[in-house]
Amino acid sequence: MIRPLIILAACLYALTASAQWQWLDKDGRKVFSDRPPPADVPDKNILKRPGGRGSALPAPAAPAPAAAPAAAQAGVDKSLQEKRQQAEAAEAAKRKEEEERNARVRAENCSRAQQAKAGIDSGARIARINEKGEREFLDEAGLSSESQRLQTIINENCR
Repeated sequence: MIRPLIILAACLYALTASAQWQWLDKDGRKVFSDRPPPADVPDKNILKRPGGRGSALPAPAAPAPAAAPAAAQAGVDKSLQEKRQQAEAAEAAKRKEEEERNARVRAENCSRAQQAKAGIDSGARIARINEKGEREFLDEAGLSSESQRLQTIINENCR
């Protein structure tokens, strides 16, 4: 008599384990959980609720997700916050590294433009290779336009 009761209790207990939520996240992937979805998941994306209720239910179940994650994730908040802080720190370090690299590039461009401008301003003859591979010397108009171009580069990069 006790054995069938134990088996019946085990079966009833197993039914409570099927109380799972199923929804589609923002990327379209199916998510299975024993906790309700976040508040930003629309009701139409909830595929299964505990107790076998589908997504065709009216809105009474909608207020529960907003309150449940805060209470359910109280123990997880610290680890999530640490991960978020680590991600933000990594992003800040990446931005700083990128800014430093850009500053080095600007400084190098500034230096090169200043050297080239000094060469043009020295009055020496400057030759260039044209499209045909021939050497041609810059005339006054060419020197003037090149000087203006270099001055623009200096103004942009030498701050």
